Amino acid sequence: MSELDDLHNLLRARPAAGAVNLAGYDPTDTSAQPSRRAADAELADLRHELFEFHGRLLAECSRSVLLVLQGLDCSGKDGTIKHVVIGCNPAGVKVSSFVEPTKEEQDHEFLWRYRRCLPPPGHLGVFNRSYYEDAIVPLACGTEPAEVVDDRIERINEFEADLHGSGTVVVKCFLHLSYDEQRRRFLRRLRRDDKRWKFSEADLQTRRRWNEFQAAYGSVLARTSPDHAPWLVIPADAKWYRNWLVARVLRATLADMNLDYPRIDLDLDRLELLLRAPN
Repeated sequence: MSELDDLHNLLRARPAAGAVNLAGYDPTDTSAQPSRRAADAELADLRHELFEFHGRLLAECSRSVLLVLQGLDCSGKDGTIKHVVIGCNPAGVKVSSFVEPTKEEQDHEFLWRYRRCLPPPGHLGVFNRSYYEDAIVPLACGTEPAEVVDDRIERINEFEADLHGSGTVVVKCFLHLSYDEQRRRFLRRLRRDDKRWKFSEADLQTRRRWNEFQAAYGSVLARTSPDHAPWLVIPADAKWYRNWLVARVLRATLADMNLDYPRIDLDLDRLELLLRAPN
């Protein structure tokens, strides 16, 4: 069994009775690596490995990886990008953050703006929030009829199946944060000049619907977790543990792709002579 199989067994969302019960997943869990010192040391090594594997992905230039980060406000999507994706070559990374759609985006079908941001061959794409917002938010807030949400979920599954068939590996991480830890992080944002700009009173409206969002995520995760693109539930209360786990998942994903540098036949002796020859 590969490391990726082990991580899927540890983290994969497990639906029961048609939904993932997020209350059954402990956001404070650090059991896979209880030592922060050890996790931080390993994260440094993981970044070096990510850089190496990512270099092979760039050189091969036939497949790509899409890392989807979902989670409620303050769950650590930005922090994960900062501490994990930093290990990859920025020349081959495309990070896309999605907020409220613009007027132009609203004039197209909901997947349009996400298709435009997909990673090209050889690249790692990161979606900070994603097309899942278009199912989760209306489901939690009741802003769209059930049939609209059902149609979007069906189209998301088809979209990811197409990505898989065309050589894009989709890695989906739900950053699972507790209600109490979100409050602590909101308060820290309010108290720090360099963080306050991230806070919006709209975040409090979402927080008031905590139970509705937990249920919406549970429903959507259960309906969009096939073997080729499973949802992984990442305990996110401990930032260092979250970063360590996502780095391991990303490294294991790249390792499982059996990437290698392309073999190019060149007459090296002739080329070296030409390079040494005077002008």
